[in-house]
This record gives sequence, C-alpha cells and structure tokens, in this order.
Amino acid sequence: MSDSKAILAIAKKTITTEGDAIHHLASLLDQQFADAVDCILQSAGRVIISGIGKSAIIASKIVATLNSTGTPAIFMHAADAIHGDLGTILKDDVVICISKSGNTPEIKMLVPLIKQGKNKLIGMTGKADSYLGEQADYVLNTYVAKEACPNNLAPTTSTTAQLVIGDALAICLLELRGFSSKDFAKYHPGGTLGKRLYLRVSDIAAGNMVPEVDINAEIKKVIVEISEKMLGVTAVMEGNKIVGIVTDGDIRRMLNKYDNINGLRAKDIMTSDPKTIGADVLAIKALEVMQDKGISQLLAVEDDKYIGVVHLHNLINEGIL
Repeated sequence: MSDSKAILAIAKKTITTEGDAIHHLASLLDQQFADAVDCILQSAGRVIISGIGKSAIIASKIVATLNSTGTPAIFMHAADAIHGDLGTILKDDVVICISKSGNTPEIKMLVPLIKQGKNKLIGMTGKADSYLGEQADYVLNTYVAKEACPNNLAPTTSTTAQLVIGDALAICLLELRGFSSKDFAKYHPGGTLGKRLYLRVSDIAAGNMVPEVDINAEIKKVIVEISEKMLGVTAVMEGNKIVGIVTDGDIRRMLNKYDNINGLRAKDIMTSDPKTIGADVLAIKALEVMQDKGISQLLAVEDDKYIGVVHLHNLINEGIL
C-alpha cells in the first residue's frame, strides 16, 4: 500500500511551488502588460492565440475565456499555422504567441510571417530575451524559477503561470469593456451560470400546468385539481383575484383535523394572502424567496394576473439549485 503521508507531501509541495510562482508573477507585471491590454482593447479585429505543445492547450483555454467575457478570440495551433492555417489571421487581428522558451522551431517560423502581415504581436514567454521576446511588440512575462516536476521538465508551473496571465488579461479587458452579468448570460445561455442570470419566473411557469379553484369549490374539486396539475398546490380564486392557496400539506392537516370533510370548501382550509412573485423576476430570486420563507412553491403573477406556479423542483431540474 502506498504511503499516504508521502503522497500528501508531494501534492502539498506541488501546490506550494506553483503558488509561490504565481505570487511572483505579480511583480513581473509592467507597462508592457498594460500596453498589450490597451492594444487589444483598441483593436478592430480579433485576438488570435497560438502555441505548441502544452502551451497550445493553454492557448485554447485562454481563447475560451476571452470569448466568454466579450473579447472575440480564435485559437490557431502554431504547427498548423505554418501549414496553411495562417489565413486565419486577418489584417486587424492581434496575435498572441505562447511559448515558455520563446525559441521553439515552430514559433521561430511563425513569428516572421505574423510580422510580415503587419499584425501586432504579443509574446507570452518565460524568457523575455528569447527570440519571441525580442520580436514581439509587447511581452507578457511568465517566468518561473522551476517546474513542479521533480526533474524540472514536465510543463507544470510554467503552464499554470501562462493560464494565470491569460486570466489577468481577460479580466482586465472585461472590466475595461464594462462587461456585465447580463452580457455574461448572453454568452452562456445553456449553462447553469447563464440560467441564474437570465432565466425568469415566466420561463418556468410556462412549462407547468396552471392549478386553480374557486374560493367556494368543494374539497373533492380541490384535491382533484392538486392531483391532476401535479404541483402539490392550487391557487384559490375569487373571480380573477388570488385570495388564497391550498397545498398538499393543507390537505393532510385537514384530514387530521376533520373526521367528516363533507361540506368543507376551499376557503375553509386555504392560506389567505399567499406569497406571489412577478413573472419578470429572475428564477434565482424565486429560489431565494422560497428558501427565506421555507416554502416549495410560489404563485406567479403578471400585471396582477395569476399565470401559474413555480415549484422548487423546477429550479432543481433547471440546475438553479
């Protein structure tokens, strides 16, 4: 059996090594970083990010982060670029090349071609005096003293540094563009994060049946309505106005209280002035209300008109909870 203490010691050493390197990155930020951010901000084109090996994987992740935070970006593998994909770069695009050493053969072949096209080049490298560092218009310094790998070979600390500088770049651009939570939701419509930012009560209520009974409805009618609409609740109406709510819990309490339920009406067991929520309110707010009030459903209204029910299970199914 493996030595648990040894395993944990190795893991902690790895995290500490990378953490120290990331902390040191802050001291490497300089005017070139600020100028690189401004260059992208002022550009009428996109950000093309390229790399080779592990740096290519980091480049792809940074592209995804930029795209999701309001800066159009495209990944271009350095090896593919010199074999036909160079056409990805348009005249107004800004190009970022990522390379720990800044001296890989593919980068040395790619950089002159980028410069020939007059595109601004940002080099992200751990060696500012490398070929990439000297040829780039701006340098993002990702120097690390050592890799977490005990042989100082496998890209670990260096790729983490690249990732962090990429995040710093994206967040600077996000804030300078005034990128809001509404913008974020627009780019993330299918995920849980997006749903928290755009899904509204009306969107959920529209998928449910609309249980309602008259204030003078017999108890049998109330039970049938709750059962058929499968939401564990029904609104109690007087004309077009909500005057109460009956839940399946109310039904159970009624059965415990009365030996004979004949003659009972909705008004006899309902809860008056039930909690309602506007149709245009975000679903996440409906969840907050339910949690605060200790309830599992809310009656949705639009312009004071009852339109349906939002149930806690709906929010769970949508991934809001």
